[in-house]
Amino acid sequence: MPALSAVEVASYLKTLPSWQIENGELVRTFQFEDFRAALRFVNRVGDLAEEAGHHPDIDIRYNRVRLGLVTHDAGGLTAKDFDLAARIE
Repeated sequence: MPALSAVEVASYLKTLPSWQIENGELVRTFQFEDFRAALRFVNRVGDLAEEAGHHPDIDIRYNRVRLGLVTHDAGGLTAKDFDLAARIE
């Protein structure tokens, strides 16, 4: 799957206003009531990622979870990144 152009990325971003591009990754930080709620969310994301065969970078900081998506083998963002982000939403 080829990496998306800047125009394509901008178009996809319009459908996911809570997500942004940082250092070439599609990212979003989620905040929860506590650590356990953050872990439950991460487990749900893990299930979605396994179904998609595409896995985000996950950073957990107590009640905050940062997800980062990029298709490494394509060298950038692809439709897979935006599809998984939409499912996570």
